[in-house]
Amino acid sequence: MANFVLVAGAWLGAWAWDEVVPELRAAGHGAHALTLSGLGERQGLPAGQQTHVRDIVDEVERLDLRDVVLVGHSYSGIPVGQAAERIGDRLARVVFVDSSIPAQGESFASVWWQGSGVLEAAIEANGGFWAPLTAEGFDGQGLTDEQVGRIVKGAVPHPGATLTEPAALERPLDELSATYIKCLLDGPEPADDVAALLTGARWELVEMNTGHWPMLSEPRELARILDRAVAEA
Repeated sequence: MANFVLVAGAWLGAWAWDEVVPELRAAGHGAHALTLSGLGERQGLPAGQQTHVRDIVDEVERLDLRDVVLVGHSYSGIPVGQAAERIGDRLARVVFVDSSIPAQGESFASVWWQGSGVLEAAIEANGGFWAPLTAEGFDGQGLTDEQVGRIVKGAVPHPGATLTEPAALERPLDELSATYIKCLLDGPEPADDVAALLTGARWELVEMNTGHWPMLSEPRELARILDRAVAEA
């Protein structure tokens, strides 16, 4: 049995994992979905990137979890990758779900595909928060209208400081045992930094034929992949 700690990406809270958690528990695992500071039911709390790292570490320690599998989706791969280095022998594996990964001294914004200035300007124009996507932003991602509606209804503006503060790594990411899940409707290949890590012995690649939000579009298949990642580790 593993203890999964599930962290959704920008704009989302623990609710995003509502269909994955029961599948993992039915397979005999512990499953703990976490809402990061400033999001979901914790909206309004001040948050920077290191706040989110502490959120994850504190949850593991508060619940006294062992055999922990940290799961980071999208933006949350950045704090999850840092938290993985800080929970010591509690960690069993890290799973990055179509996510960014941390790099020493780099932020989410600094590697934004449109350039850091574009994202930083959007955050500044929205009062220090990154505005959620509208329904049209989810086109082509394998989501039903009902699933898109759930995301749009549950999403909240994302604290901008978490996206612009740099990561602080304690050791190289290639020392982690990790699975990277690439969602093919969001692009056929992992980013270059992920591809480099996948050449190492400790990282494995799994592909899903769905979009960037598989916890909503394919929750049962995602849970099966998470279960298998533990079994094959």
